[in-house]
Amino acid sequence: MWSHFRSLSLAVLILSIGCLSVMADENAATLSTILDGIENRYAGPGFSAKFFQESMLKAMQISDTAEGSLTVKRPGKMRWEYTIPDAQTIISDGSTMWIYRPSDNQVMVGKSPAFFSGGKGAGFLSDMRQIRKSFTIELQKAGNDAYYRLRLVPKKESPDLADVILSVKKTNFQVDQVLTHNAYGDETQITLSDYQFNIDPKDNLFTFEIPDGVDVVRIDQP
Repeated sequence: MWSHFRSLSLAVLILSIGCLSVMADENAATLSTILDGIENRYAGPGFSAKFFQESMLKAMQISDTAEGSLTVKRPGKMRWEYTIPDAQTIISDGSTMWIYRPSDNQVMVGKSPAFFSGGKGAGFLSDMRQIRKSFTIELQKAGNDAYYRLRLVPKKESPDLADVILSVKKTNFQVDQVLTHNAYGDETQITLSDYQFNIDPKDNLFTFEIPDGVDVVRIDQP
């Protein structure tokens, strides 16, 4: 009797493992399909969008919001134009980064890879192929049935970036929300809207001529 029960239990276990294997294969196929869809959606020379940003510093329980517009040219070029609450422009040509704050009469200058490589600062938006290269990717259950939810964990550990959560619209594979966490529990959520795809922005949008009389601060990192 016990022998029969053990045999039956083993058969059920083997069947369950087989089902789990099939489910894992299906999830892998789905994840590959989603990543292909994202890369195809953003395969044009560039795109623009409006953004709304919410940031929270966990240790100090401080949060703030900002909004503006984003222009991207593949690969590696970005221009973030903040209009609310204060005017600020963050520009990267893939090599150099400028942060210009007119109200402070100041521009900060650094090297783009130090701030955007490996997906930091939502840098993967300038080349979606970075997602496969820089992250371990997990497909999670989304709270909204209209979206896929991807959790990205950097392959190279950094206190600046613990993980990234992407909300990807099922109908067209556009990334509508980017939620990032750092090692300290701080988070930044960027919601993107009003996309314009397959545009070819001029290269001069991604360089910055420092005005006369503006204070220049170097922010190079090792």
